[in-house]
Amino acid sequence: MEIYLVFVDAIQNSNKFWAAIVEDGNLTVQWGRVGYQAQTKVHTLGNHQRAVSKFNNLVAEKMMKGYRRSQSQIDSNCEVSEINRAIELLEIIRPYVEQRNFSVAYINALNQYLLIVPIPLGMQIDPYRVYRSVEDVDYQMGLLNSLLTTPAPQVAAVAVGHAPEATETKAVSLKTISKNFWRHL
Repeated sequence: MEIYLVFVDAIQNSNKFWAAIVEDGNLTVQWGRVGYQAQTKVHTLGNHQRAVSKFNNLVAEKMMKGYRRSQSQIDSNCEVSEINRAIELLEIIRPYVEQRNFSVAYINALNQYLLIVPIPLGMQIDPYRVYRSVEDVDYQMGLLNSLLTTPAPQVAAVAVGHAPEATETKAVSLKTISKNFWRHL
């Protein structure tokens, strides 16, 4: 039994995940910012039934706070309806990016898209610069469309700002950077 939840609010700079898995009598929970190293806590509960009960309670608590079901990556194993919904949202987002009209409707579509396709956007989300151009939107749309035609499992890196030749996304945790690095800014 496992789950992956995300909470996204681009205006409030929230792009968080929460994941949990029950194995035997243990419940392992991970949480953090999408694309960054997770914090982990293992609850040793003694038996499977107690671990499942704790799992259900924590999931209900997170859902009440606004977290929604998602997946850690989008690939050809995802439901076709989820991939199609992500493509529909990109089609909504595209004209806003093209016209540089970042209205409430754009923000709402962006938040919904990020619930389906979690993307590491860094520590400061600037919803007005997530997509620099329609080419960024079109590139992600192409990746998602390729998942619909991929017969075997194949992971697609759906990442903002990456050129088509980039095959792997890499996130650097701020924890690995010295505190002194930020003092000059």
